[in-house]
Amino acid sequence: MIAEILSTGDEVRSGALIDSNSAHIAQALEDAGLEVVRHSTVGDDLNAISSIIKEIGARADFAVVTGGLGPTTDDITAEAAAIAAGVDMCLDEAALKTVENFFEKRKRLINPLNKKQAMLPKGSECLDNPVGSAPGFAMKAGKCLFFFLPGVPYEMKRMLSETVIPKINKLQEGIREYSIIKNISTFGLTEAAVNENLLPLIEEFGGIKFGLRATFPEIHVKLYARGKDENETIKLLDEACAKVLNIFGNKVLSPQGESMEVVVGNLLKNNNATIAVAESCTGGLISDMLTNVSGSSDYFVFSGITYSNDSKIKVLGVEKATIDQFGAVHEETAKQMAVGAKKLAGTTYGLSTSGIAGPSGGTENKPVGIVCMGLATPDDIKGFTFNFNFRNRMMNKKIFAYTALDLIRKELVVSHNQGPFSGAYV
Repeated sequence: MIAEILSTGDEVRSGALIDSNSAHIAQALEDAGLEVVRHSTVGDDLNAISSIIKEIGARADFAVVTGGLGPTTDDITAEAAAIAAGVDMCLDEAALKTVENFFEKRKRLINPLNKKQAMLPKGSECLDNPVGSAPGFAMKAGKCLFFFLPGVPYEMKRMLSETVIPKINKLQEGIREYSIIKNISTFGLTEAAVNENLLPLIEEFGGIKFGLRATFPEIHVKLYARGKDENETIKLLDEACAKVLNIFGNKVLSPQGESMEVVVGNLLKNNNATIAVAESCTGGLISDMLTNVSGSSDYFVFSGITYSNDSKIKVLGVEKATIDQFGAVHEETAKQMAVGAKKLAGTTYGLSTSGIAGPSGGTENKPVGIVCMGLATPDDIKGFTFNFNFRNRMMNKKIFAYTALDLIRKELVVSHNQGPFSGAYV
């Protein structure tokens, strides 16, 4: 069965307010086995709202509408729904009781304007709002069952989970489809390359819908499976996921869609390892990423933003002769930075970056986009040089930071003979 989502309000239509409601509703409806085929947004216009409700009523089986149930003159969704269904507005006693209870619990006098919220389309069913003054309602328009909910997110979420989803589940008894989504995060390939590698699987698994989501510089592979038999649907999805993991090998960060910093943090924590970071060109971005994860104090010990040559020498103990001979952007300098951070903090690992983020500062031998990295492990000191062709400073800084974290990720996977998931890196 298919579903649609409609958001109303000039603030949403104009972009003044981000429509987070639709994303939450879509996930809940998909989890309930519905296929969400369309999201629509209209402003506070009676004709626009009633027209789109009629359109949805001719297409969908279920629809969730948010916004426009308040007491003010621009809250016109209930009136538009009545027009679309060809019925009158009337005072709904259950809705009036909901409004009155809201004010009584707060020991406040009801505003006459709030009584407007009890005016619902004739024949609709009032949906209690346990945390707000605006009752929702359910009604048929065309072939579609509509659920009208407030636009306030915490009110909408409460009513959706406690009232709407249970009603949908009951109506789907015996005919429900199961919708299951997998999200596999990857790093190290372009979106086009990921797509090209997936083409054979798209043909092999006709029952799976594949999608890509680029959140630079990660690429997430989304797999959507739908079927009437839950076990068979899960089995098909697991088979497809296994093929994806095998194809991308160590480019896979997580089969649960976890980010680079979460994966690295889990690997450090699981191996009782600690890390210190010395950053030049990344300016603290690596440290920011690592410490954005709750519990990072278990493994993150020290960060030094040693931007100048002098700070590299005085803080990290990089030899002046090394910088004089090779320059700040060189593997030898990066290696000494990593060793210095590791020694200073007494950690298991030391990680460093030194490069040219641009857009100025590059030379023929060391162009914008070059970055050198050092990785000090319990047994070795490794140096790396990478060249990226971005001319955007922030993109360069971000790809530098991710690449550095990917070095420690792969080091942990190889040295401890494990990955973030079973069967990877074969």
